[in-house]
Amino acid sequence: MHPQVEAVTAAIRERSIRSRAAYLAQIQAAPPGRKGLSCGNLAHGMAACSATDKDRLRMVDAVNIGLVTAYNDMLSAHQPYESYPAQIRQALRGMGATGQVAGGVPAMCDGVTQGEPGMELSLASRDVIAMSTAIALSHNMFDGALCLGICDKIVPGLLMGALRFGHLPVLFVPAGPMPSGLPNSEKARVRELFAAGKVDRDALLAAESASYHSAGTCTFYGTANTNQMLLEAMGLQLPGASFVAPGTPLRDALTNHAAEQVVRLAQAGDVRLADILDERALVNALVMLLATGGSTNLTIHLVAIGQAAGLQLRWEDMAALSAVVPTLAHIYPSGKADINQFHAAGGTAWLFSQLLAGGLLHEQVHTVAGFGLAHYCHEPVLQDGKLHWREGPQVSLDESILRPLETPFLADGGLRLLQGNLGRGVLKVSAVDQAHWQVSAPCRVFDDQEAFVAAFQAGELDRDCVAVLRFQGPRANGMPELHKLMPYLGVLQDRGHQVALVTDGRMSGASGKVPAAIHLCPEAANGGPLAYLRDGDLIALDAGQGYLKVALDEAAWQARTPALQPQSIRRGLGRELFAFMRAEASSAEQGGSVFTASLQQADR
Repeated sequence: MHPQVEAVTAAIRERSIRSRAAYLAQIQAAPPGRKGLSCGNLAHGMAACSATDKDRLRMVDAVNIGLVTAYNDMLSAHQPYESYPAQIRQALRGMGATGQVAGGVPAMCDGVTQGEPGMELSLASRDVIAMSTAIALSHNMFDGALCLGICDKIVPGLLMGALRFGHLPVLFVPAGPMPSGLPNSEKARVRELFAAGKVDRDALLAAESASYHSAGTCTFYGTANTNQMLLEAMGLQLPGASFVAPGTPLRDALTNHAAEQVVRLAQAGDVRLADILDERALVNALVMLLATGGSTNLTIHLVAIGQAAGLQLRWEDMAALSAVVPTLAHIYPSGKADINQFHAAGGTAWLFSQLLAGGLLHEQVHTVAGFGLAHYCHEPVLQDGKLHWREGPQVSLDESILRPLETPFLADGGLRLLQGNLGRGVLKVSAVDQAHWQVSAPCRVFDDQEAFVAAFQAGELDRDCVAVLRFQGPRANGMPELHKLMPYLGVLQDRGHQVALVTDGRMSGASGKVPAAIHLCPEAANGGPLAYLRDGDLIALDAGQGYLKVALDEAAWQARTPALQPQSIRRGLGRELFAFMRAEASSAEQGGSVFTASLQQADR
C-alpha cells in the first residue's frame, strides 16, 4: 500500500473510534426482522402478495428482499427502472426468495432545474431520500435490499438511509448510460455562442436535445456517473456493471445477477452493508474520485455518507490523497471523451487494475462480489447467453482517455483544498488549463445568478474579473449548483480575460475550463468572509499553492460590517417547506446535512 493511503486511512479510523463503535453497536442491536413480527404485522406485510409468495414469507428462513426505487419518467437515467421490479421479483423467485418494493424515493433532475428556483431543493433532496429510504426499510420485513438509483443526490441519499440498516446486505442496481449523442464539447461550444448572443434559442435547444436524447444516464462525467464509479470502488455494485447500456441482454443479465447475489449474501449472513462500508471503502471511493477527475459534489456527499456509517472524513484527507493519486482518466469535462468511450477504452476494470498495482486501493476488503477488490479488475460478458466475468484489458485501448500510472494526465488528483482569509473551499483543476490556475483580479460581488447574467449582458464584466456569488450555501438557499454562469465566464476567458468564480455554492462534476473556488466555508449566511467583500476588492486565487485571499489589511477588514442576505422569501415551488432544513444544515465541509448534529449526538 502507498504510505499516504495507509496514513489517511489510519487517520480516519483513529478519529472515528467512538462514532464507529457506536454505529456498529446500533447495527448489532437491530431487531431480528420478519421472524420477530407479530402475526398481524406479517399479515399486513404480505396481504397483497401472491399465494406462492405468501407461503414463502411464512417461512422464517426464506429470504425477502426490499426494493427501494428512485424510478420516475423525469430522469432519463431512471426511466429504465420502470420494468425492474417485475424482472427482479422473477429472478428472486428463481432463487426461492421473494421481493417487494419497500418504497419509492424522490428523484429530481438537476439538469431540468439548473438556474431555476427548484434547484434550491436539490441538496436537501439528498437528506429527504435518506429519510425515505429509512421509512421504506423500517417495515422490518426484509433480509436484504436492492437500491435502484443512479443520479446526483439519489445515490448518496439511498446509501445514507441504507447505512442505518447496516445489518442487511445491500446492493445497488444501475441502469446504464444513454447512447452517445452530440459530443459534449460541441454542446458546450453552442452554449457559449448562445451566451454571447451569436446563436438563437432554437439552435441551443437543438444542440441540447441532440446531447440528451434518450433513456439512460447523461454521458458526461458529472455526479451521476461519478456515483457509479464510486459504488464499484466501495464494493456496493457488481464489477463492471455501471456503464452497460440499458435495454441490452448484458444489462438484463446483470440486473438478474444482482437480485440473485443479494439472496446469496442474505442466506450466508456474513457480509452486511456495515461490513463493506468501512474506512477502507471510503478511502477507495476517494481514490477513484481523484483518479478520474470526478464530481466535486462528492466532496460533500462522501463526508455525509461517512457520518451515516460513524466515519469522520475531512477535506484534509481528500487533499492528502489528491497529492499522491494521479489522474488516469480524461472524460468530459476534463477531456473530450464521454462515458461510453471511457467504457470502450478499458473502463472500470482497467482502472482498478492500475490503481491496485500502484498500491492506491485497499484490496483486502469485503464487496458484494466476494472478498477482495480484485474482483473489480474483471468485466462482465455474455457467453452462450450466460453471464461471466473475464479479465479486463491489460493495456489502455485509448490513451487519450485512459493512461497508465507511468504516464498520467496529471501527477496528482487535481483536487485542491483552498485556504486563506476568504475561508476554506475546494477547486478542481483537472479540466482547467494550467495557464488559468492563477488569477488575480478585482472582484464583482453578486447575491444571485440573475444579477450576474444581467451584468454580463450589460457589458460590465468584459475585463479581468473574479465573480463572487455569495449567499449560495446550505443555510442561505439550499446550495444550488451554478452552471448557469459557466458559459458566460467561458466567453470572458476566451476573450483573453483573467476570470474565476468564487462562491459558497456548488458547481459539481460538470465544471469546466474556468477555475471555480466553491463550497466556501463559513458561508456568507453565517457571517463568513464573503459577506464582507465589496466590488473592486482584489482577490488572488492560486490553485497550485492552494490559497484564496483578498488583498485587504486587517484593520480595514475589521472596520467593515457584513452584508445581510437579501430578504427575498424562499417561497414558491415548495421552497417554503424546506425552511427548517436550511436552518439546520451543516456546512459544506461537514456534509451540508441536516443529520450531522443528530448523528454526532447519537454516536457519543
